[in-house]
Amino acid sequence: MSVAPASAPAAPGLTPRSVLIVVTRRIGDVLLATPLLRSVKRAWPDSALDVLVFEGTQGTIAAHPDVRRILSIPERPGLFRHLLFALRLLRRYDLALSAVPGDRPTLYAWLAGRHRAGLLLPTRKEAWKRRLLHRWVPFDELNTHTVLMHLALADALGIPRACEITVSWTQEESRQVDALFPGQGAAAVLHTFPKYNYKTWHRAGWIEVARWLAARGHRVVLTGSDDPEELAYVADLARDMPAGTLNLAGRLSLGAAGCLLARAAVYVGPDTAVTHMAAALGVPTVAFYGPTDPVKWGPWPRGHAAPSNPWRRHGSQAAGRVRLIQGTAACAPCNKEGCDRNVASFSDCLLALPAARVIAAIRELTGMPA
Repeated sequence: MSVAPASAPAAPGLTPRSVLIVVTRRIGDVLLATPLLRSVKRAWPDSALDVLVFEGTQGTIAAHPDVRRILSIPERPGLFRHLLFALRLLRRYDLALSAVPGDRPTLYAWLAGRHRAGLLLPTRKEAWKRRLLHRWVPFDELNTHTVLMHLALADALGIPRACEITVSWTQEESRQVDALFPGQGAAAVLHTFPKYNYKTWHRAGWIEVARWLAARGHRVVLTGSDDPEELAYVADLARDMPAGTLNLAGRLSLGAAGCLLARAAVYVGPDTAVTHMAAALGVPTVAFYGPTDPVKWGPWPRGHAAPSNPWRRHGSQAAGRVRLIQGTAACAPCNKEGCDRNVASFSDCLLALPAARVIAAIRELTGMPA
C-alpha cells in the first residue's frame, strides 16, 4: 500500500502525547479499526489514545484497554451541535488519524490534530482533502481488506502493525453473562438477525441448524440487539427452536455479547459485527455471505497476521477457525443491497442456501458426529 504526501511533511520522529483516531461509521467498522488502535498504543505506550465514533457504536470499544476516552457524535447532527463539537476538537491532539475516507472524518482530523494522516480516495474530486493532511493513504475500495486498509495508516506513521482485533468487556458484563448463562452445557450461539434484509438467511434454515445442534448436546443461545424489529423476529423464531433454547436478544451489551461468545463451542451468523467478534475471539465460526464481498468485509480470523488478505472474492472457503459460506449464485458477491437493490429487499443467493451446507461446515470445524 503506497503512502502519498500532502502539502507539508509530517514531523519526523513524532512521539505524540495524545492521539485521536476517527472511525465515524458502523459498529463493524469500529471493531475492525481496533488493530490500528493497538498498533498506535504499542508504538507509543505513554500516549493518551481517544477515539471518535458515531453515537450508538461506542459499545464496541467501551472496555478497550488502550482507549482513554470515547468521543461520540450523532450521524446527522444539527449545524449548531456540529459547530460546537468541532470547536471542542480544535488542536487538542498531537496526532489525529482519519480511518474513514469521507469529508467529515477528514475535517475532524484536520481540526483536532497538530499532525494529521488519513485514508482518502485517490481521485481528482477528493484532491482538496489532501491539503488537510500531512500524510494520506490511497483508499482501496475493492481489493484490500478493511483491517489491512486501517493498518496502512500504521505503515504511513512508520510504526509496526498489530493485526489482532480486540474484543473486550468489563467485569460487570462478565457477571451479567454468568447470571444469564451459568455455563450449563456447551453453548451454540446463533445470531439470526442482521440489520439489513439483504444479509438475512431463511427461517427454516435456522430452525434446522438449531435442532441439529441441540440433538448433539449443545444448548442453543440466540443473540440480538434491542431493536424492536429484531426482538420480534428472534422471539418468533425462538418459539420453534428446541426446548431449552435461551433467547438473550436485547439483554446483552456488545461487551457482554463478546464475553458470551468467548465461552461458546460454536457460532453461526451472517455478515454482522457479532460474527466479526466471534472470529476475532477464535470461536469456531460459520459465517454466510451473500452480496457482501469477503475480500473487503470477511471476518478477520484470530491469529491471522499475514500481510495478505484472508479471503478470496468467490466461493466458500476456510481461514483459521472460520468457515465462510458464500451463496452459490453466479452474481455473488454483487456488492448490492439485495436483489431488488434496496435495504428492504432480500438476496436470492442467501435464501437458496441450504441448512445442510451450514451443518457440514459446523461438522468440519468441530468434529461433531453426523
